[in-house]
Amino acid sequence: MATVRPLRPVAVPPRPVTSSPPPQRSPAKPVAAARPVAKPAPRPAVTIVAAKPAPQNNLDGSWDRRLGRGIVSPDSSVDLHGHTLASAHALLDAGLDRAIRRGDRVLLLVTGKPPRPESERPHARGAIRAAVADWLAASRHADAIAAVRGAHPRHGGLGALYIVLRRPRGG
Repeated sequence: MATVRPLRPVAVPPRPVTSSPPPQRSPAKPVAAARPVAKPAPRPAVTIVAAKPAPQNNLDGSWDRRLGRGIVSPDSSVDLHGHTLASAHALLDAGLDRAIRRGDRVLLLVTGKPPRPESERPHARGAIRAAVADWLAASRHADAIAAVRGAHPRHGGLGALYIVLRRPRGG
């Protein structure tokens, strides 16, 4: 729910205060002094605002076709084989930083193949691969990432990802 953004801000109108007619009293009973009814304070309108828009994961069709056919050659690569989760995270951050500073457009991230569907849980492999999406979303470089796509077999197939970086803003 935290990543869902409304199409338009939604304002909740305050509820109208309705007063019901006083109950009918029998004439034989004495009428007690009526207590003043305090009206509830009007509720302010609530506007829902998204905190920070998530980076768009959109590439035009030519980029997707070129990545799918393996025509795009990665500008740099980061290999996370043999690392612990902590060292792999640090290496990914440093590799993204280096690629962005150089002005690279495509970074090849080698993570290793995901666990097979028939493997028993908990999986002995694939911990780094499973964590990469969260690392990229929470990265200090998240706004520089245009898209993440699976790699072509010639670049590692299921064991690698293309990280497409945004063009640097001209100034």
